[in-house]
Amino acid sequence: MKLILATLLLMSSMNAQWQKVDVATTAGFRGLNVISEKIIWASGTEGTVIRSLDAGKTWAVMTVPGAEKLDFRGIKAFDANTAVIISSGPAEKGQAKIFRTTDGGKNWKQVFEEKRTGIFFDAVQFWDKEHGIVLSDPVDGKFALFTSDDGGVTWKQLPPASVPAALPNEGAFAASNSCMMVQGKGNVWFATGGAKIARVFHSGDRGKTWQVAETPMHPANASSGIFSLAFTDANNGMAAGGDYQKPDSSDLPNVMRTHDGGKTWQAAEQTNPAGVYFSSVAVCEEEILAGGIKGIWSRDSEWKNGSTENINTVVAGTHVSWAVGPKGIVLRKIEKIGKSLPLDHREFSSSTFVFLCVLCGW
Repeated sequence: MKLILATLLLMSSMNAQWQKVDVATTAGFRGLNVISEKIIWASGTEGTVIRSLDAGKTWAVMTVPGAEKLDFRGIKAFDANTAVIISSGPAEKGQAKIFRTTDGGKNWKQVFEEKRTGIFFDAVQFWDKEHGIVLSDPVDGKFALFTSDDGGVTWKQLPPASVPAALPNEGAFAASNSCMMVQGKGNVWFATGGAKIARVFHSGDRGKTWQVAETPMHPANASSGIFSLAFTDANNGMAAGGDYQKPDSSDLPNVMRTHDGGKTWQAAEQTNPAGVYFSSVAVCEEEILAGGIKGIWSRDSEWKNGSTENINTVVAGTHVSWAVGPKGIVLRKIEKIGKSLPLDHREFSSSTFVFLCVLCGW
């Protein structure tokens, strides 16, 4: 075993690096959904959706017919063929629409549209292949939420009376399709900004009833607040954000955590410099990834800046992590140990390798 571990150490790559992936488009991406190591979907500006079926080696670039002026900031895919996308923008300008495909993007059907002033779709998530939810900014003092029970074919608004009132100037950020997250069979959280205090709303029954919690973040303006959430289970979660007009640093706690399902939030270890703006946060095993205008940061024992590329959204994986951003940016980081490994060329995360070393007393 010691010989194997010594070989692993000598063959191991240094810290895995983020690398650009060539995709034939200049669209800006905010929606990102990684189905498996092979199937990846992303969505963005100019009605653009991209999909890879071979782990990012090749990409299909699609433009949804008639949607060339729409910005698809959220996507939820279920497999290689079925996906739901939302367009973000003022509903009164025809920019709040939901589309669906069942043939890998060859055909898209508009399944829903809102035209009421104030509606602005921020995120779409699904608990399973049938039950989904879409978040919109407040209308008449209440956040508007829409649910589907048939895989995104039809949508209906949840009763506004069940949602706690929004604060003055409070809204959500359609920055990475992660200001709202779901977990298990019924948990859903969404985060806010722009008001005197950033809050996190929670429902444990798919939106029938809601509670809201305050966080240590006090936004200074409409450009600051919580932009992203990530939950590993029903109790443990992360929130990330800042001020996108001050991406280098701010006085805001850019990373916070909860251990009680979002009832209470505490500031987590901050970056250096403090308050770097994050539009997206993701958690996988022992690693936390967060990204924004100033690149992608990771944390195991401390925060480190792993890429300076401007990105909007990051998704963490055990072996492969992905990120997307403006101007067609798609990034990939592969966690692996040399090519000559035994065990069927299996990939290992750095945390697994350290664990093996400790376990074997090496």
